[in-house]
Amino acid sequence: MSQERLAADAGVDRAYFGGLERQAENPTVDLLDRVAGALNVPLSELFVQPAEGAEPPQPLRGRRRKG
Repeated sequence: MSQERLAADAGVDRAYFGGLERQAENPTVDLLDRVAGALNVPLSELFVQPAEGAEPPQPLRGRRRKG
């Protein structure tokens, strides 16, 4: 799912959503609930800590549009 699609599904401006990813913005619980809803996961899933020693998720490749 693209950042743009997730932002649209959660009802959040894409630029603001980018700020969330860069940790430049502080989301409200309401916003986190909308993001969880857009991802079809419980809100608590956004707070699950990975197991110690687990591989971090790989970032998605950028898909910038040309020209």
